[in-house]
Amino acid sequence: MRRHLHKFETTFWLVVKTILYLLLLATFIVTMGQENIGLTRPSRMLAITGTTFVVVGLLFLNVYGTYDVGRRKSRPIIYSLLLAAGCTDVITYIQLMIMRVNNTLTRRFSFTSISFLVLTFLIQMLIIMLFTYAGNWLFFRMHDPEQCCIITDSQESLDEIVFAIQNYKKQYRIASVADYHSKNLQEMIKNVDTVFAFNVPLKYRAEILDWCYEYQVNIYFNPDIEDIIELNAEQYVLDDEMLMNKNVKSLTIGQRIAKRLIDIGLSIILGILSSPFWIGGMIAVKVYDGGPVIYKQVRATIHGRRFYVYKIRTMKEDAGMYSVTKDDDRITPPGRFLRRTRIDEIPQLWNVLKGEMSFVGPRPEMISNIEAYTEELPEFNYRLRVKAGLTGYAQIAGKYNTTPRDKLIMDMMYIEQFSILRDLQLIFQTAVVLLRRDSTEPFEDRGHCGYTFEKWEDKDKKQDQES
Repeated sequence: MRRHLHKFETTFWLVVKTILYLLLLATFIVTMGQENIGLTRPSRMLAITGTTFVVVGLLFLNVYGTYDVGRRKSRPIIYSLLLAAGCTDVITYIQLMIMRVNNTLTRRFSFTSISFLVLTFLIQMLIIMLFTYAGNWLFFRMHDPEQCCIITDSQESLDEIVFAIQNYKKQYRIASVADYHSKNLQEMIKNVDTVFAFNVPLKYRAEILDWCYEYQVNIYFNPDIEDIIELNAEQYVLDDEMLMNKNVKSLTIGQRIAKRLIDIGLSIILGILSSPFWIGGMIAVKVYDGGPVIYKQVRATIHGRRFYVYKIRTMKEDAGMYSVTKDDDRITPPGRFLRRTRIDEIPQLWNVLKGEMSFVGPRPEMISNIEAYTEELPEFNYRLRVKAGLTGYAQIAGKYNTTPRDKLIMDMMYIEQFSILRDLQLIFQTAVVLLRRDSTEPFEDRGHCGYTFEKWEDKDKKQDQES
């Protein structure tokens, strides 16, 4: 049976996804139909409501992520689907309430059936959880963990990638570890399912890619700045020569105007809607120790311009300017809650409204961090080609303790792939960060992984040199 499932696996999972999405639609139609009779029989209301749910649902699935069991853990899939379903429910519900006004019995717009809307979401939550946990269980019953070879340059790099892989033990099993200089790489690659080429220089990675392609072996590699540039280049034919063209340019005037209008509108709207949270947070800080409730610190934005970023104070007064570590005793009890829920970041809406920051962009780092990171990684200054942001790709995909190099790569991907639509997508995806427990992980030394990196030496060459 397992062999037959593998043969038709793509079709099988497509059917499962279709059933899941149809069940979510049916839940909305049936539950909301209890007080909206037009949904219980073939009608214009049913057709428009169903179409709205499908179209809006597909858009939000594209924003938050689909039912991709086997690729992600169950909890992130559940969060993604719940956010997509919740947003779809609300928009379809508003459209349904507007249509009710056309009914001869309903002459004025109002929000009704809210209890049924909540019931709809709760039922959808149960369906999503059931399908996700059952789907991942079935996927890993059908698939053994992929046998992996890690090719890297040092023990430090090995520790970093192994800690990441070990969070996905059902997907990957480390079979071998090698220095990228090793002469045995080709043979090692032939005997595994997947290769992780981590911190491997470009000229060596090219050969590894060729071997993986030849032997049909999956490969994961962490990109360099050159990869980001190539990824966003366009095909260009000069006479009969095939070239790749990358125009290095800043945002257009139209993009700047649209981005600024979004910043102003969102900062005002969210500032008003979030007022109970930031006011409550300020009161909690004041009651706890009587100190100032707002904390300001110099940060850098576009072209290195310096400004004061505003936050609700989460640490003791005069706590010092260095990054948070695990079990940091500078953080106050109310501060831990404010940091975990990101309420302490809300005053930065004022920075956005003033034009010092944008809603989406690279996170503004402490000046001391920028100086330290730039000394080690000169390209870190590339992040300053756009305004600093309240949220962004590095904040959503990464964590508080994501390495400077990885932050740079993520921010460069955002800068080079910028579009207003991408900004809107990242704004919606910010909700996922609030649900992730690991998004505020502090810096800590995790020690060494259980694997040892052995630097490869050419023994024949060494013997020749000794003789």
